[in-house]
Amino acid sequence: MAEAWLWSTWVKADRLKDADVAVVAACLPFVNPKLYEEISRGRTVLACPEREHPALKIASMVRSSRPRSITAVSIDGSPHCSLLHASVNEAEYIMDEEIPRRHFVVVDGRELVEISPAAVRVARYLSIVERAVRERPEILRELEAHSLEHRTALARRLRRSAREESRRGP
Repeated sequence: MAEAWLWSTWVKADRLKDADVAVVAACLPFVNPKLYEEISRGRTVLACPEREHPALKIASMVRSSRPRSITAVSIDGSPHCSLLHASVNEAEYIMDEEIPRRHFVVVDGRELVEISPAAVRVARYLSIVERAVRERPEILRELEAHSLEHRTALARRLRRSAREESRRGP
């Protein structure tokens, strides 16, 4: 599991040249060690670059080391993990060349789900996400099944509504 902490690897390191690179959420080995082992098999693994500007780091790695492919794996719903996926897409944009890449999220700590680069791009545009939520409110019910934050916000709203109702009286 030591390789998960190697984000600070030099972007020109021999281990990255023509490698299949996996940029993985640093917490994944703890969230689901079996999935982490599956993802890291046959790949050079780097931990999520939370302390550095990930798009520039990944773009620099692509330019300098020419990895064969990049696989991004994060925890679904983690606020800082979404940056990992956006950074892989952004590196392709910065480099102005296609990078063979795949995006995955780990849902509820158990299920590995592939996400398209297009979905990653859309997630950056909250106005488009807002329109999708308005047009398909059932998305929020699905969110409730996965997000403690969303369930807490709903409970808070219900408590506030009940207090306001009781103040108004009969």
